[in-house]
Amino acid sequence: MKTIGVLTSGGDAPGMNAAIRAVVRTACENGIKVYGINRGYAGLIEDDLRELNIRSVSDIIHRGGTMLYTARCKEFREESGMQKAIATCKKYGIEGLVVIGGDGSFRGARDLSLRGIPCIGIPGTIDNDIASSDYTIGYDTCLNTIMQMVDRVRDTVESHSRCVVVEVMGNRCGDLTLNSGIAVGATAIVIPEIRDDIEKHVIDRIKRTQKTDKKHFIIMVAEGIGGVEELARKIEKNCGVETRAVILGHVQRGGSPTVRDRVAASQMGYKAVQLLMEGVGNRVVVQKDDHIVDYDIYEALNMERKVNNELYKIAHEISI
Repeated sequence: MKTIGVLTSGGDAPGMNAAIRAVVRTACENGIKVYGINRGYAGLIEDDLRELNIRSVSDIIHRGGTMLYTARCKEFREESGMQKAIATCKKYGIEGLVVIGGDGSFRGARDLSLRGIPCIGIPGTIDNDIASSDYTIGYDTCLNTIMQMVDRVRDTVESHSRCVVVEVMGNRCGDLTLNSGIAVGATAIVIPEIRDDIEKHVIDRIKRTQKTDKKHFIIMVAEGIGGVEELARKIEKNCGVETRAVILGHVQRGGSPTVRDRVAASQMGYKAVQLLMEGVGNRVVVQKDDHIVDYDIYEALNMERKVNNELYKIAHEISI
């Protein structure tokens, strides 16, 4: 393989730049030309590429976001869009692609692989919602950001004897909420995988905790649940404690990646290029049991993700 491309797709995640860096430098070290594709599949369709070399990726490992930018591309879901992308690959002699993103990005990589462009997926998403991988790039940085933000909110909550309901990113996956909830000592954690009765789960827990003379409370809720403003009103009405809703929003996506994200991204980027050099495509590089391995994309997309029930139990046993 003489020429490859690399792109980032879907939501940005800290550590994507570290993965791009690893891909580019591994390829260059092995005599392979690399094109960076701007704005994901949209850039591939629109011929928005640039050649990268070892100096192109200097001083990016510590930066959040993605130097290649990212976008969600509806046109790529159509056959006509995919054919435009393939035409761009042929124009530049691109024989393989590294795709950094989530499940939606992997589906695009699968479709291109089926049409003759070998693709390797790397899981880059803050939600940690890729069933085939124990860990996704950006997750650790996001967790630490949430923890730091809630720790700051806690100062005001404690000073005023209030309750705060914090909405955390994660539409279908509660890993961010569960783990950050444990880290900040939340009284209750609400995630989409476990649909407990809100009144019993949250309000009853606050009332129980009030009996132990606790005056302030932190409730963590995954965005997939929604209704944090309404929950805050219910808590104030039923528990007699002044309650505020806080939506952390996109601040969770940004920031300099942690050591774990930089190292995992570097390992995955290196592995992706090695696979392409071996002539292998239609694979996704993942972390499993602390090892970097790869699966067929079909197999990876069909894996079932399971919530850590033991961790959920621990969270609520120690939160009173």
